Amino acid sequence: MTITDTQRPAQQTPRTDWVRICALADLETERGRAALLGDTQIALFLLPGGRVHAVSNLDPYSGAHVISRGIVGTRQDAPTVASPMYKQVFDLRTGACLDTQGKESRTLRVWPVAVSDGQVLVRQEAAT
Repeated sequence: MTITDTQRPAQQTPRTDWVRICALADLETERGRAALLGDTQIALFLLPGGRVHAVSNLDPYSGAHVISRGIVGTRQDAPTVASPMYKQVFDLRTGACLDTQGKESRTLRVWPVAVSDGQVLVRQEAAT
């Protein structure tokens, strides 16, 4: 088994709190995909170089599940996604809103991701 992401499970084999979401081949570079982690909608983003990020699909400003449809980009060295609703920009690593469009700052929930044997694994516990 090869883990290709820097956010990896503590052991070389996936623990019970790591959930297989999809095959890496199911994702397209710089295009979001919505998925379910239990009852929670998440948005997965595959970046150039193979890193995968998982954030909440729920836009904290509009209340719609649309983040997976956002525009992927960068701000300095931070990979970002811009909400398709009101255009707030979020850091995919931390969930922090980098451009609030004049509103109070809100964040996206973020989950650790690992890629193992071509499978995308998301840890059920949220990272903050």
